[in-house]
Amino acid sequence: MAEELSILVNRCLTGDQPSFQTLVDRFRGQVFGLCFRMLGQREDAEDATQETMIRLVNNLHRWEQDRAFEPWLLTIAGNRCRTRLAKRKRRPTPVPLDYPIQDQSHLERKAQLLTEEIDLALAHLRLEYRQAFNLFHQRELGYAEIAAELEVPLGTVKTWVHRARREIVTRLRKRGALSGDHTDMRTV
Repeated sequence: MAEELSILVNRCLTGDQPSFQTLVDRFRGQVFGLCFRMLGQREDAEDATQETMIRLVNNLHRWEQDRAFEPWLLTIAGNRCRTRLAKRKRRPTPVPLDYPIQDQSHLERKAQLLTEEIDLALAHLRLEYRQAFNLFHQRELGYAEIAAELEVPLGTVKTWVHRARREIVTRLRKRGALSGDHTDMRTV
């Protein structure tokens, strides 16, 4: 067995790629087992195994053939694991973000009710006010564009939009859909 391993290593040292693959395949499971026992996490163990195999290939010429191969290889794997464990200790411990997500359905329902109340208030507006309001807020047209579309002066459009807002707010307050202290008429 030792002689067979020595022949395989010598082939690797001559650059024979299939021999490298055979050597890596032969010891990968054993190295992974050690790494998994030391690290306790599959992903870290896989990474440490990969690093070990890379070091094996790059440093195979340093192995003294009169020494046992497996302890030499497993020492490399152990060193890789200890390096990872040291990095873990330096890394800050993640704090889980276990904030409960609050049920927002009541807010959605409030928004839906407010939309219904606004639609109801709009239905009671004079036609001109409603048209100007809808063109401004729903179609997002500017005052000049609304004036051109409705064929009225710019000042008239501004008045209609303002009066529509004021009447809607008044109606919402009367129906209890809007409290009086939340809306300043100067901003409407």
